[in-house]
Amino acid sequence: MGEAPVTIAVVNTNAHDLLAACLRSIEPEVNAGLAEAWVVDNASADGSPEMVEREFPWVHLVASPENLGFPQAANLAADRTSGQWFATANEDIELTPGALETLLEAAERHPEAAIIAPRLVLPDGSTQHTVYSFPTFLVTAAHHLGLQRLSRRLGERLCLEGYWDPERPRKVPWAFAAFVLIRREAFDSVGGFGRDLWMYADDLDLAWRLRTRGWSVWYEPAARVIHHGGAATLATFGDARTATRMAATYAWMVKRRGLAVTWATAGVSYATLALRRALLAPLARVLPGRLARRTQRARFWMSVHREGLRSRRTILAADERAARALLPLDADA
Repeated sequence: MGEAPVTIAVVNTNAHDLLAACLRSIEPEVNAGLAEAWVVDNASADGSPEMVEREFPWVHLVASPENLGFPQAANLAADRTSGQWFATANEDIELTPGALETLLEAAERHPEAAIIAPRLVLPDGSTQHTVYSFPTFLVTAAHHLGLQRLSRRLGERLCLEGYWDPERPRKVPWAFAAFVLIRREAFDSVGGFGRDLWMYADDLDLAWRLRTRGWSVWYEPAARVIHHGGAATLATFGDARTATRMAATYAWMVKRRGLAVTWATAGVSYATLALRRALLAPLARVLPGRLARRTQRARFWMSVHREGLRSRRTILAADERAARALLPLDADA
């Protein structure tokens, strides 16, 4: 039997039970010769590598002695394989029957697409919002001004949560890499995931760099993949995961868009939230409850966007890998 056309790279960090469920969902595709499975384990201390060796001998296991993060673990698997298709997978996903075939069929219909993204379904059956516009000043301003409420077409075009139709197959700017199918030719043409990234913004950055090469991203809702709602990142970052994700996004903006765009985008977000909090605070003291929660939420997001107003050194100082993003860009980036 020849090489399987799809390499599925599962990145695991201390998610023993979720990883087992993930691999059980992948096994039929391996048995059918459609996929080969790799697990790159990020120094788990919960017995995950031993479990894979014992219960899933058909998996190619790489047990890293250090936590490489998601993009570098995925790159490691990509560097060691050569299948026509490369699929990234969080350890907290489960393939539904036929999902991989549906993604491959969509890829054949859309040869211009480097990435084919499925519908990610949460355990309660709802669709997770996983497709987004690239972060820009205009997109951010439109969102905070509530223009999507005046035009659902605009909200749909900008892929804004609550205004985007998850039933419609379509081209999108970028999608979460919790599970995506990637055309190997395209992935290799940009060198895979950014080698200076550790966690978050890696899927955003990959789609951005692919776009500079003329590739696109296709969303295919007929392919359903169960996603256990960020269980992996919750275990790693806890309650700080939202702030960590936004800090990585601002770091990406500094690198790809420059300080002026980063400051303008963070500034409009911070100013809008500050105004909202100022208007809500007096009412929240009189009418506690929902208004108080909205005031607290505005305060939290103000603190998140405040990071975007700080210097690039401050934004990136927490992570040496992210700090290397300030090195001059390659000519093809």
